Amino acid sequence: MHSEKLEKFRTERLDEMTISGMQELMEEGELTAEELVLMYRENISLRKDVNAVLELNPDALQIAQALDFERKTKGARSKLHGIPLLVKDNFGTADKMHTTAGSLALENHYATEDADTVRRLREAGAVILGKSNMTEWANFMSQDMPNGYSSRGGQVKNPYGDFDVGGSSSGSAAGTAANLAAGAVGTETSGSVINPAAQNSLVGIKPTVGLASRRGIIPLSHTQDTPGTFGRTVEDAVIILGAMAGHDPKDPITVMAEPFENYDWSLHFKSTGLEGVRIGIPRNLFEQDISREMRALFSDAIRKLEACGAEVKDPIDLEVVQEDLGFAVLLHEFKADLDYYLGKSNPLNPIRSMRDVMSYNSENAGKMLKFGQNLLEKASTLTGELTEREYEEALERNRFLAAERGLRKNMEDAGVDVILLPQDFGCNIGAAAGFPSITVPAAFTEEGEPFGITFTGQSFAEPQLIEYAFAFEQFVRARRKP
Repeated sequence: MHSEKLEKFRTERLDEMTISGMQELMEEGELTAEELVLMYRENISLRKDVNAVLELNPDALQIAQALDFERKTKGARSKLHGIPLLVKDNFGTADKMHTTAGSLALENHYATEDADTVRRLREAGAVILGKSNMTEWANFMSQDMPNGYSSRGGQVKNPYGDFDVGGSSSGSAAGTAANLAAGAVGTETSGSVINPAAQNSLVGIKPTVGLASRRGIIPLSHTQDTPGTFGRTVEDAVIILGAMAGHDPKDPITVMAEPFENYDWSLHFKSTGLEGVRIGIPRNLFEQDISREMRALFSDAIRKLEACGAEVKDPIDLEVVQEDLGFAVLLHEFKADLDYYLGKSNPLNPIRSMRDVMSYNSENAGKMLKFGQNLLEKASTLTGELTEREYEEALERNRFLAAERGLRKNMEDAGVDVILLPQDFGCNIGAAAGFPSITVPAAFTEEGEPFGITFTGQSFAEPQLIEYAFAFEQFVRARRKP
């Protein structure tokens, strides 16, 4: 950088700086939002190898300048005032950036309005720095597509090495881990926040379906989709979540978020948050799939939880596994929800349906069908009317198995407050139930691959999960930068 001051700050202090740390320096006049944008843009330009960022917001610098002026004249709006964030490329942004879900089929598509969560972030004073790369169509285009690949952006790389980057919020996670922004937002349908968070040594929060609005986000499943957050610390991820949470009248399920409007989440940053907490280990969800090394890392994490005062019940049985749930709900809802979104999208967008997407892909097979489109093909055969018996049976079965019996009844019968899983194993159970999960860094393998643990609780148990994750983070302090 031409500015010696900024280059020194960028190379010596910016990496791993927390949102609270940035706020303190901006309040003291030692740092500005404009300088943060400049430094993060420099980082992005130097870390093309990670391939986490699809597009930069051309107005970000001037937005930051305006927020700096506002801070001086009126004060900061919130803890996010002037903080640069990345947003996943399925969030609508009514600005000069595209919204494409990673697909070249939508490469010229501009959203006509901000997604409600983006609106809330802007109102909190966040600077939307850019759009992050992602697994195309939220990892529901082809079962053969690797995590982090999109026709628009190519392959996102894990900044820790030649490891799976995780999907589908791949760029949001890799970008945060590589210090290309202060934090990021992504979406989860079944593992798309928890998985990349674990793979990139990050805190990832997948909230209860209904805590934050889905309106304006390119959808996959209206019963399971939710926006989520990434931070290098629990506090950072929670600060972003707090700005996003709230009731959106156009997303009816979010009426249940009203108690969390203007909620003081910092009340739950407790180093003693694990004392007396009863943790259940549902080994049937991961025992056959986890490596011996990760099993040892998980056992070590359990010992540390016990050292923090937790009581561990190992094992417990949730009486449900992934194979019991299947993909029928997602296939039916993807067809209905994507057709609705595209049909209501910018009138200048020529892609108006899932079939239009598939036709574009077939006509441009060399660029679009490197990994096929078998999931799109399966979903496209469905009516999208959601009247099929297969859909109704699958929806009720999943809700019962995952929510009513799997997590509610069996957690109560086992006498546990929360379940604990390694990485993102078993995340589909909480996803089908619509319940919250938080992943927190726990260790690294001998080869340097990040390893995290995931807390999953009952609906709207975010305050308690935050306490557990924060206490573990403060005790272990496992994260290290790439």
